Amino acid sequence: MRQPLLSLPKLFFLVSFLIFTQSLAQAQGSYIPFDRDYYHRFERYEILQGKNNPFFQTAYKPQRRDLLAKYLDSLANDPVISTASDRFNLAYLAQDNWEFVSQETPDSNKPFLKKLYRKPGDFAHYYSEDFDIHLSPVIYLAGGTETDNDQNPAHLSRGIVVRGAIDKKVSFFTYMTTTELFFPSWVKNYAEYNGAVPGEGFWKEYNTDGYNYFSARGHVNFNLTKSIQAQVGHDRNFIGEGYRSFLLSDFSNPYMFVKLNTKVWKFQLTNLWTQMTADVFYDRGRPTDGRYPQKYFSMHRLGFNIGKNINLGFFESVMTDKVNFNYFNPIVFFRWVEQQLGTPDKVMLGFDGKWNFYPGMQFYGQFALDEFVFNEFFGIDGKGSKRNKFGAQAGYKYINAFGLSNLDLQLEFNAARPYTFQEKFDDQSYSNWRTPLTHPRGANFREFISIIRYQPIPKLNLSLLGMYQLYGSDPDAETNYGGDVLKNRLEGSPTGLFGNYIGQGIENKVIQTNLVASYMLKHNFFIDANHTFRRRTAQDLDSPERKQFIQLGIRWNFIRPDYNF
Repeated sequence: MRQPLLSLPKLFFLVSFLIFTQSLAQAQGSYIPFDRDYYHRFERYEILQGKNNPFFQTAYKPQRRDLLAKYLDSLANDPVISTASDRFNLAYLAQDNWEFVSQETPDSNKPFLKKLYRKPGDFAHYYSEDFDIHLSPVIYLAGGTETDNDQNPAHLSRGIVVRGAIDKKVSFFTYMTTTELFFPSWVKNYAEYNGAVPGEGFWKEYNTDGYNYFSARGHVNFNLTKSIQAQVGHDRNFIGEGYRSFLLSDFSNPYMFVKLNTKVWKFQLTNLWTQMTADVFYDRGRPTDGRYPQKYFSMHRLGFNIGKNINLGFFESVMTDKVNFNYFNPIVFFRWVEQQLGTPDKVMLGFDGKWNFYPGMQFYGQFALDEFVFNEFFGIDGKGSKRNKFGAQAGYKYINAFGLSNLDLQLEFNAARPYTFQEKFDDQSYSNWRTPLTHPRGANFREFISIIRYQPIPKLNLSLLGMYQLYGSDPDAETNYGGDVLKNRLEGSPTGLFGNYIGQGIENKVIQTNLVASYMLKHNFFIDANHTFRRRTAQDLDSPERKQFIQLGIRWNFIRPDYNF
């Protein structure tokens, strides 16, 4: 393969150099890792207010600490903070971002050895105008039992997280853990099928049935101007207001990226240029050494507020097997470039939106378009076209539902047509490290999700997730009914151009519930208990497959994993 004139690492260096040569004026905060429970704590207040907050747009995650701090300060005397649990949430979030908030954040009553845990959220920290650093341990220990599983699921992670800033102009974040675990059976089956651990990269076998891996994420942030901010990092991104995303989700392995975020008036333009892993070499069923083939993903999303309570975002992305300088243009239309060059690169279009139509209530949704032929899309030439490829989402959030304080309800529908996100050329599917970049199921499915969250007392959070999925799977590795995004959309398909429908192939139906109780014993130190029930029926099963999974765990500065797929 020809070497590109400008490789992605060289681009990172060039961007970093240009950034350092700028005059940087504003305080800068690192990004907060995307944790659905954590983000729900503050996003719910925007819905209760019934209007968009003026500091950041919630659709593109993660968010910056300094911008979140401004929003927290604005909530200090707001009537939406009305219960003991609300006041606890506000104090907890402020303490977690204490270096940026203006409200008072108490020091620890009894620092350990007078130097450690002077702040409840930092094992150790140093703060001055020139240098700011926060260091904390990361621990997750969980064990459980599952019916019809000879190996009890278990999880052990330990590591360190560090964040800080230099001269209040350059911020940084790094997170490192090492993990040994045994998955519940359906997650293990998923990992074996894909050859990849969901959300992680390179792995090794652990005690035959388990997995061992090392995780490392990090980023550096700079302000180019008052309105333009840049980030160079190795992490994940998420677009949307829902539990799932069809534009870009946090399900795959972290990847190297450069991001520009431009916020002017009611507009926010986010550009992302990434280098991802196209495939992996295997030896004896596990990843082995080798120079894995790479691919390159570019995207931009233009988000803007309409009035006080509507936000819309327009999305475009391109996936290619080689670096193309044309895609570095932050405002060009990728589809136009791809046509002008005559390349087979994969272009996706989409939009997302939310409407806080009443205080405490929000509608949201997404639409991702993979391929469009007018007469086939609208069924004029025939129904069920293989080229009719898209993913759609519709959702509803109800905060303080039915007048009950701190009881939140979320309903969500997701569907993706067969062959969506697949491609006919190598290394151009919408995937990274053999896992989808969007929904864990890939395509060829429908899904309904309901989530009830309740915070009856300040330190206790309860959640109940219910999920129903209908999806089509392939009978063997050679057949392609359109659900596996890693397969070539032109190979192994037993269907014609028309007559394709969601659930084709081996029809599967999954009903799953997940009940979680999480108690915060100390700042960011949680005791978790959860129960999962899963029932799967399929055309190739003689009887329903039922699973009961119970687990207890403790976690410290660790994002609770979920296996809701």
